Amino acid sequence: MQFDTKIAIVVRTDLEAWQKLNVTSFLAGGIAAAFPECVGSPYEDGSATKYLPLIGQPILIYGADRAALSRALDRGLSRNVTPAVYTEDMFRTTHDEANRAAVKAVGRADLNLVGLAFRAERKVIDKIVDGLKFHS
Repeated sequence: MQFDTKIAIVVRTDLEAWQKLNVTSFLAGGIAAAFPECVGSPYEDGSATKYLPLIGQPILIYGADRAALSRALDRGLSRNVTPAVYTEDMFRTTHDEANRAAVKAVGRADLNLVGLAFRAERKVIDKIVDGLKFHS
């Protein structure tokens, strides 16, 4: 099945493994919150055990350094795509309100980005992540 939209998450490659997973999960949650239509139906196994729904389309994960993250942010914003954002300062906070305050305290050009997530038309996402490699 081909979707009209793509979801792309870009994560800084120099993070610890736990940080990469943490950032990716938070950013995917941002996409699900902003685009509830991308969330599928709940699951149920053959024993009638119920499970939560998941995002119903593939999520492509890319790796990037700081410069490439900034470039992806600029590309997304110039195409009117609002990203989910995660900054290094957010690793030192303990709750959502503090996360938002950490981002608010810094101008866009000075954000210490560690991850971004985008959902948009396929061709738009391709332009935002152009030149990036899948995370390995």
